[in-house]
Amino acid sequence: MSTPIPIRISDRPREECGVLGISTPHGDGVAQLAFFGLFALQHRGQEAAGIAVSDGQRARLHKDPGLVSTVFTPETLGPLTGYHAIGHTRYSTTGSSATRNIQPFLVETMHGPLAVAHNGNLVNANALRDELLQRGFGLTATSDTEVLTLMLAAAGGRTWQERVERTLPAWKGAFSMVILATDQVIAVRDPWGFRPLSVGRLPGGGHAVASETCALSTLGCVDIDEVRPGEIVTLQGAELTRHQALAPATSGARCTFEFVYFSRPDSVWDDQGVHEVRQRLGERLAGESPVDADVVIPVPDSSIPAAIGFARASGLPFNDGLIKNRYIGRTFIEPTQDIRERGVALKFNALSENLRGRRVVMIDDSLVRGTTAGPLVKLVRDAGATEVHMRITCPPITHACHFGVDMGHDGDLMAARLTVDEMTEHIGADSLAFLSLDGMMAAVSRADGYCNACYTGRYPIPIGDAQAKLSFEGVLA
Repeated sequence: MSTPIPIRISDRPREECGVLGISTPHGDGVAQLAFFGLFALQHRGQEAAGIAVSDGQRARLHKDPGLVSTVFTPETLGPLTGYHAIGHTRYSTTGSSATRNIQPFLVETMHGPLAVAHNGNLVNANALRDELLQRGFGLTATSDTEVLTLMLAAAGGRTWQERVERTLPAWKGAFSMVILATDQVIAVRDPWGFRPLSVGRLPGGGHAVASETCALSTLGCVDIDEVRPGEIVTLQGAELTRHQALAPATSGARCTFEFVYFSRPDSVWDDQGVHEVRQRLGERLAGESPVDADVVIPVPDSSIPAAIGFARASGLPFNDGLIKNRYIGRTFIEPTQDIRERGVALKFNALSENLRGRRVVMIDDSLVRGTTAGPLVKLVRDAGATEVHMRITCPPITHACHFGVDMGHDGDLMAARLTVDEMTEHIGADSLAFLSLDGMMAAVSRADGYCNACYTGRYPIPIGDAQAKLSFEGVLA
């Protein structure tokens, strides 16, 4: 019997990961808090989830493949008692989706238990991994997070903060991390600030840290603030301490794709609401690439704010044209040939009454491999649209990401191989236009401090040693 293959029904760059850390003075329901925090970060990764908890003496861990709501039940959460917790929801960016790579990683050290969860990618993971092997370490996984964990376990220093600070300079790339020790949670962010990380105060005492502010809001946190690039933040019950371990990079490298696609619209990133920025992306796109049409529709869900902005700026009516099945997820049920051929219809259905006889502007956040844009255009045409004009709220993606986003290799990217005219013909649209880089940054309201390497090929740090996603899989197959 053949093993079912997960159906890839999206052309989006794949989510990175979501991390979460909680420390409370009373220990009431810390695992349950972690569960709800991870539930709010589910959009950042749907392959696996894990929570590690410490009661001040020993650590306990539960992790498995699947969505947060299926990995954790009252039975699996019950044994996770303690005062401090970290959690992770995963999409694999370095290392395969094998069970051995699920986070957090938990090891025993001479200083007590140590658990680590990580969002991002190290571009020098290959060299660091080789160094650990030469020093006699045994590696059981193919994730760069295991490398980070073992380096911390072997680091010198009186405290975990000292060990983190001594190890930090060796890590090159993107890392927003949460670390669980016996009696505390430590959060650390790379000096470039690639991936988001914020901290807030829990209403019942204690603190929480998470990849996105939406998770902190779900937990009722107040006094929410970003963890600064290069900063170490320690959560220990009611106490919160902050230490600038590394100077922030001269030129920051926040990921613009957090605004374009990844972050939940109710999150705040760089002191700006994601939903508001997405509306401005649509407004800029309408100004740069207007079109004579009858209706503006989004490709749900991340493009809805941009479509609202495009409609407002262009004076065209906004309406729903596509309905998304939000529960398709990553199905492992093998489809029939007929359903496989229908492809995008698994995830979207068209509203014929809103499309029939109309010239349609379809707003999407990105065009990566081009595998779903064509079927979407056809779906809208088959529903009766007389014209379909595609508008994309970011520039053409021409280069791979090496900092925690799985976009594929340069050769996989449609815009790296084809001109705009060729892409228009390939997807079957009447026209296709992308937002310019200047237009995107104007919508973001920042002139610099962001990583746009996937659009420009200008990486903020050298990537010469960056490894492919599955490069460590050769031995541990």
